[in-house]
Amino acid sequence: MRALITGGGVRLGAAIALALAEAGFDLVLHYARSADSARALAKTLTQSGCTVSLVQADLSTPQGCAAVIDAAGPVDVLINNAGIYEAVPAGAITVAQWDRMQAINTRAPFLLAQGLLTGLRASALPGGGLIVNICDIGGQRPTPGYAHYSVSKAGLLMLTRALALELAPAVRVNSVSPGTVLPPVDFTESALDDIRRTIPAGRFGTPEDIAASVVFLVRSPYITGQDIAVDGGRSVGGPMEAG
Repeated sequence: MRALITGGGVRLGAAIALALAEAGFDLVLHYARSADSARALAKTLTQSGCTVSLVQADLSTPQGCAAVIDAAGPVDVLINNAGIYEAVPAGAITVAQWDRMQAINTRAPFLLAQGLLTGLRASALPGGGLIVNICDIGGQRPTPGYAHYSVSKAGLLMLTRALALELAPAVRVNSVSPGTVLPPVDFTESALDDIRRTIPAGRFGTPEDIAASVVFLVRSPYITGQDIAVDGGRSVGGPMEAG
């Protein structure tokens, strides 16, 4: 079995790669700028017996998406993890910022799903081929200062549901929506404490929490069209704040 993970060299993507390798998958790891990290991860995975291919591409362009599709070949699982995240007041968002956000966070997952569809439909994975979109609880509860980001993730949630209906029964499509897993590095400890108080579980999540949910979906052949909020209960708690 083979899986493609976009943004697979660092952060959540790296944790998902490690978990899928442990589950027996060979991997195609896409990266944009994190070449050193991707190569180091590939070396670690290869030493554990996993076959790993790397592909560099800018997913903000259709040409970059096509390059990933061509390099990946047939896969059983597509993990749309790559994304961008930035804080810009609504009145200051430029057309270029808006378009780039939607291109990477929403259009690229669609183009990759479309381009890899033949292989996904032919997969022998129980339940059929699988697409997992990494969304965000901000796609359902917007965060002030992140309008273009929230809209992009809301679009990805709807894409998950739309593709789940249209691609069934040969391909399952689900999403995982992290809460605060890797908070912005420039946040003060006071700001982090404020966010922590909005999380019923009382702690931030870990990349491994997200990876475990992805593996759960891989092993759950009767689940499609669903979003799993991995957020310690934050989405049912108090008001959303940045982070």
